[in-house]
Amino acid sequence: MSALDVQVAERLAVVRDRIQRAGGTDVTVLPVTKTFGIDACWAAVHAGCTAVGENYAQEVVGKFAALEHSFGVHFIGQLQTNKVRLLAPIVTVYETVDRQSLIRELAHRVPGATVLVQVAALAEPGKGGCLLDDTPALVAAAQEAGLSVRGLMTVGPTTGGPEAARAGFRAVRQLLDRLG
Repeated sequence: MSALDVQVAERLAVVRDRIQRAGGTDVTVLPVTKTFGIDACWAAVHAGCTAVGENYAQEVVGKFAALEHSFGVHFIGQLQTNKVRLLAPIVTVYETVDRQSLIRELAHRVPGATVLVQVAALAEPGKGGCLLDDTPALVAAAQEAGLSVRGLMTVGPTTGGPEAARAGFRAVRQLLDRLG
């Protein structure tokens, strides 16, 4: 076991303990390995994670294209439609689906792809995601295109503190509950 394996396992244990103390029983930790080498991915897997998150298409291709790996790769960055072709053989979950053009490209290049629809809960400028009111139609479009919609995703606000974050997450959760 490498020093990196030990370090990641220790940090992950702290995170899992905090989740458990907060009452989290159905939480999956997705370590983000952007800008780290493949050793960090393997350290996360050795610590019990089944997938990693990546933000940058070119980095995903460079890191994973020629590598046999037994773990999932979630794409968590803003996704351009012209990058789907490159990511198709590597990515297992697309977490930032936020527009019709991306749905069409995913359905064409990765039929049945597992996706999360990204919601701009508080409509912050510069953040990706569809508006809350547009989400039901986008979810329906993704399902009609044959994509497997696993749920919704949002990024918490950078201002407003914990209360603003709670409001955004609550709004997305309520929408998810309405969508069934």
